[in-house]
Amino acid sequence: MSIYRNAVWFVKGLQEYTKSGYETAAKHFAPEDLDVNLSGRSFVITGANSGIGKATAQEIANRGGTVHMVCRNKDRAEAAKDEIVEWSKNQNVYVHIVDMSSVKQVWEFAQNFSQNNAVHVLINNAGCMVSQRELTEEGLEKNFATNTLGTYILTTALIPSLKKAKDPRVVTVSSGGMLTQKLNTDDLQFEKGTFDGTMAYAQNKRQQVILTERWASQNKEIHFSSMHPGWADTPAVQLSMPSFYAKMQSRLRTEAMGADTTVWLAVSPAAVNQPSGLFFQDRKAVATHLPLASSRSSPQEEEKLLAVLEDLALKFKP
Repeated sequence: MSIYRNAVWFVKGLQEYTKSGYETAAKHFAPEDLDVNLSGRSFVITGANSGIGKATAQEIANRGGTVHMVCRNKDRAEAAKDEIVEWSKNQNVYVHIVDMSSVKQVWEFAQNFSQNNAVHVLINNAGCMVSQRELTEEGLEKNFATNTLGTYILTTALIPSLKKAKDPRVVTVSSGGMLTQKLNTDDLQFEKGTFDGTMAYAQNKRQQVILTERWASQNKEIHFSSMHPGWADTPAVQLSMPSFYAKMQSRLRTEAMGADTTVWLAVSPAAVNQPSGLFFQDRKAVATHLPLASSRSSPQEEEKLLAVLEDLALKFKP
């Protein structure tokens, strides 16, 4: 079945996820959706120093929003901040150094941030795709720790602050690659069999979509969404998927194209007219499963995912 899913997904990707797919979809965009003034609104963006995260931060800063860049590398983050400020002429851009694979660091950031800042929108953009199985200092598999557990802890820790804000939103940058995966709660940290970094990443992205659906059902005051940016020409793709990048480079989207739906979900009035908890591609809600792909999980499996994440979150809470 996974061979079927991969084949169907790749054909779909060639039609929809490429630059030409974006250009076709963009013919139906409403340009006025992004004609907004974001002054007074606070945005927390993880992985904001390059790629889609940086492009998102730039678009929000351009519209007057206060941007909190949550990044791992201080030098790269400060350089990106300087560029964003220079282009936007918006001084309300701040850097926070956090390694999203470190549960302790994520907890400490979330707790400190909540005490000292308002947050209207959280954008879970930081991602990790390591090709060899690698453990963090806390003994967790690195992809899982960054993509799933870090996202879970940051989001759940900021939910009380978000509920105090006007028009609160959470946008999680997932991936269309999750369509190739069925939730597997028996091996969340990829301890069995041969490790495949691309598969691990896609499994994490499936988990993010499920978390988004669950958070939406549990927190009606906040608008949750997940999204697929398409296949974009970013440093992360070049580094993590060199063979894919070499073959597809001429057909990849720009970073701005990849960020478009993230920005739309985070700032446009039109986005919150959509139900909470959906998965988006090019400003439209799309299916979270391929036809006949047998990728749906049971409520029991989803409850198990949430239980494991909550146990791990509490285990490492400072």
